[in-house]
Amino acid sequence: MIDKIRNFAIIAHIDHGKSTLADRFLELTNTVPKEKLVDQYLDRLSLEREKGITIKMQPVRMEYKGYILNLIDTPGHCDFYYEVSRALFCVEGAILLVDGTQGIQAQTISHLKIAKDLGLKIIPAINKIDLNIPDLDSLIYDIERLTGEKDIHLISAKFGTGVKELLDDIIEKIPEPKVYNDSFKALIFDSHFDKYKGIIAHIRIFSGKLKKDEALYLKSNGYKFKNLEVGIFTPDLKEKELLEQGEIGYIATGIKEPEIIKIGDTILKDLNEEEIPGYKEPTPVVFASVYPSENISYEKFDSNIKKLKLNDPSISLENCYSPVFGRGYLVGFLGLLHLEIFKERLKREFETEIILTLPSVKYEVLLKNGKIIYIQNPQELPDPSKIEEIREPIAKVFIYSPLAYIEKISNLIKNKRGIIKEQKILSSFVELEGEMPLDELISGFYDELKSISSGYASLNWEFLGYRKENLVKLDILVAEEEFPALSRIVHKDFAESIGRKIIKELKNLLPREQFPVKLQAAIGKKIIARETIPALKADVAGWLYGGDITRKIKLWQKQKRGKKKLEKLGKGKVKIPNDVLIKILRLR
Repeated sequence: MIDKIRNFAIIAHIDHGKSTLADRFLELTNTVPKEKLVDQYLDRLSLEREKGITIKMQPVRMEYKGYILNLIDTPGHCDFYYEVSRALFCVEGAILLVDGTQGIQAQTISHLKIAKDLGLKIIPAINKIDLNIPDLDSLIYDIERLTGEKDIHLISAKFGTGVKELLDDIIEKIPEPKVYNDSFKALIFDSHFDKYKGIIAHIRIFSGKLKKDEALYLKSNGYKFKNLEVGIFTPDLKEKELLEQGEIGYIATGIKEPEIIKIGDTILKDLNEEEIPGYKEPTPVVFASVYPSENISYEKFDSNIKKLKLNDPSISLENCYSPVFGRGYLVGFLGLLHLEIFKERLKREFETEIILTLPSVKYEVLLKNGKIIYIQNPQELPDPSKIEEIREPIAKVFIYSPLAYIEKISNLIKNKRGIIKEQKILSSFVELEGEMPLDELISGFYDELKSISSGYASLNWEFLGYRKENLVKLDILVAEEEFPALSRIVHKDFAESIGRKIIKELKNLLPREQFPVKLQAAIGKKIIARETIPALKADVAGWLYGGDITRKIKLWQKQKRGKKKLEKLGKGKVKIPNDVLIKILRLR
């Protein structure tokens, strides 16, 4: 039977027609009745339909001409590369889909590199041939150079042109699944939670067979469990009697504790067997502190975040505490869109409102005693006398753009403290390779890139390492009292402008007190910016009409003496409301 199985994925950039092509496959193979088939059928989350992007990989089993075709539909945005890498590890081939009107994009090349490293068979296809494609010959030439494949399919996923021939080529060119040995081995590549069946593990069986009610082990922790159900994705869950080697399906584990199941773990019948090698964990690079809102208990918040992590294993969780918000998590993400999707999914799928602080990165600190520590929160920074140097995370960036925008893009990279390392000009676009601080990259760089290139430039990046920079801790003082929650690590050259921006915003947002409130930005003991919120002023002499002016002067002098007394008593007693604090924490 294994010779009749073909496992493949579709990899492409955002909006290149990947989900539409998957719809045509479902239609051609009669997997979903035509009357039930809606656009972007495999995009199951409401957020996916709303934003028009794929967020979660979605497996589906199709039957065509006597073959079993297991498709894993993958996301296209760079923040979800981990979803793609997990999917590609479980298949033997991939369709590389390029929108003919937009050309080759950054994420297309990034996903192609992963597929090549895994030794997958690549089938290239140019989509949207029903539209006018400028310089099609140049695009074909570029794809040939990238993939090494001469046979490139020209299709229209919208109208179905060329899709049948592409499906036939999948059967012809993608090899049958690889098998490890006779012992049962399955890889967990995804999971979700079911309140009745516990954790549903999405698996690829690399060797052996599996039936319902068999005893199984998780290799990473030796945990033993009995599976309650096995089945396939149609794309809804469909129970089966048996899953065999080469197949993609699911196991209902009955396990209710999310921390037991680990994505990338190997499921075995014999714990002495070796795990499936080569599966990589993600490296979160954007961090934000997350706390429960006032209308939800910490217990519910904690439970729901762990359930979401089960469905999105690329996030990392670390306990943290804030004197303002209480207990929470320091959550690691693969990018800003990933962070936004995390917040929205918590709200929609788990009815959990959260307080989210400023996205930040981790810094590497070399101490004078030779020890290296990593900090994400400026409050964790040791005394300056103990620090030898602070290193910030650096990203390697790859930008693909039409030639017309190269000068603007080069200037943007330089303004973000970046450097251009290499420039390659292909027939239809230019490829820039550079380096820049990760903190600058996550601070709206992608939006600015899209703006100056009229939406045509695309970005991909990877974590490069840590590099020494002239970084300092910027402190904010309110009424001469330091507020640790407002501290941040910044480049010394930009500390003054950032400090001024923060205290000006505080001046606009904080309510006035009975005394003048000093707002200061400082590096160590040095004040680099200052503003003052004037005191509330009551008209103490307003009730006096006519008479000697000296009576009013006496009242004004008494008020002045009272304000000075209040100012002395009031130092360090200004409270910053939570809504103001959140606005300042998000300020760039």
